[in-house]
Amino acid sequence: MSRSDERRDAPYVPGETALLLVDMQRIWLEPGLDHGHPERGPDHYFYRETATRTIPNQVRLLKAAREAGVEVIHTIIQSLTEDGRDRSLDHKLSPINIPKSAPEGLPVPELAPVGDEILLPKTSSGVFNSTNLDYLLRNLGIRYLVVVGIVTDQCVDMAVRDGADRGFMVTCVADACAAPTPERHDNALKAFGGYCWITNTDEVVKRFEAMKRATVAA
Repeated sequence: MSRSDERRDAPYVPGETALLLVDMQRIWLEPGLDHGHPERGPDHYFYRETATRTIPNQVRLLKAAREAGVEVIHTIIQSLTEDGRDRSLDHKLSPINIPKSAPEGLPVPELAPVGDEILLPKTSSGVFNSTNLDYLLRNLGIRYLVVVGIVTDQCVDMAVRDGADRGFMVTCVADACAAPTPERHDNALKAFGGYCWITNTDEVVKRFEAMKRATVAA
C-alpha cells in the first residue's frame, strides 16, 4: 500500500477486498419471529427500514461484489449447540440462543450465501471475538473490508471498530445498515465514524463495477 493510498477512502484493490454481511437473518428481519421484541409489529420502523432500504441495497451490493470477484462473507448469530451452552455470557444473560436446527436463524433468502461463500456462526456481538474471521481474512489476502448489516449500533459497530483495530481498511455502507430507530443508527455512525470510511451503496457499487472492468481489461 503506497503512502498516497493511506486514507480511509483509498481505492479498493482486486483480490484484497471483501464484503461482510452482519446478522441478516430471518429471525431479526421477518416480523413475528423475534420473541425478544414482541412490541415490534409488522409496521415497526425497523421492519419497514430493512425491507425497503437495507435489504434492497445489500442485494445491489451482493450482485456487484459477486460480479467483480469480491470475497463475500456472511456472519450470523448461531450457537454451536442446541442448548446454547457455548454462547457468550452476554448472550446467556440477554438471552439469545439460535441453534443450528432453527431455520429462522439462516439469512433471508435474497441474501443467502451462494456457491462457496463463507458463512460464519458467532455467539457474541463482535464477529472478530467469537469467530476466526481475522485468520480467514488474512488467509484470503484481504486488506479492504466493506461492512453492512444489523444492528448499526451493536454488531455492526463492533465489526467496524474491531476490524480497524486489526489493521483492515474498513468501509461502512450507511444505507445498507439499520437500527431499531433512526436516532440509534445516526448516533452510531457518528460514534464510530473515526474508524472507517462511511459512504453509501451507490458509491460502493460504482467501485465494485470499476473493479470488474479493470479485471476484464487485464
